[in-house]
Amino acid sequence: MEIKAKKSLGQNFLQDPEILSKIANSITTNESDLIIEIGPGTGALTKYLQAKNSYLICYEIDTRLKETLDPYQNPKTKIIYQDFLTSNILQDIKDINYENIYIIANIPYYITTPIIKHVINLPKLKSMTLLVQKEVAKRFSAKPNSKDYGSLTVYLNYYFDIHYLFDVKNTSFTPVPKVDSAVINFTTKENKPKVKDEQLFFKLVEDSFKMKRKTLRNNLKSYNWSKVMEVLTKYNLPPTSRAEELPLEAFIDIANNLVA
Repeated sequence: MEIKAKKSLGQNFLQDPEILSKIANSITTNESDLIIEIGPGTGALTKYLQAKNSYLICYEIDTRLKETLDPYQNPKTKIIYQDFLTSNILQDIKDINYENIYIIANIPYYITTPIIKHVINLPKLKSMTLLVQKEVAKRFSAKPNSKDYGSLTVYLNYYFDIHYLFDVKNTSFTPVPKVDSAVINFTTKENKPKVKDEQLFFKLVEDSFKMKRKTLRNNLKSYNWSKVMEVLTKYNLPPTSRAEELPLEAFIDIANNLVA
């Protein structure tokens, strides 16, 4: 049965065997690990993931795909027909005796950030491999002093080591989207940077980028500027610096200095 992609769900089915194999091989798992696939679609990637013989849970919102996906179910593979964003992951995996969690997803750009936020504090999360729009992948993996570097980049770098893996041409999908995509990997940091007050840190980062063209001094008027300036001096940055010039470590130092 041919399933027509639903525009309302942002569906574009990846068909290229070479790309599917590369995505599956971007993670190294053992039989005791758990892979969570978000949006398996017609199961094109699912069969490559099953070959790893790890535990596999797939979340699919489109129940029209039940007939196509149900044959993939076995003692180690489970398909859950539900919106992943409303899922209780820990409840869904409570009966599985797994070592590490690996997430793989081909997702529409507009739910990429909500999905990351849904899993970011998941215990035993080892890595995420996401197939996203190329411009989104660039934003996630951007370095300081680049136009794509923003508050989201800093936020993600706090939790993960981020690697831009490879580009995926739009012709690899059916239907063909207007833009190219890219595969990006997030590996959970073994030792997360020490932040004294996470809430303050996240607010500081958000406020710093609030008006991107303005200097930090303008964006951080409600903060103790002398404490901010102490850190800028440490990093050899002038008072006229903008948020995009600061690495993650500088934001952490400022936040910690404000608490001190």
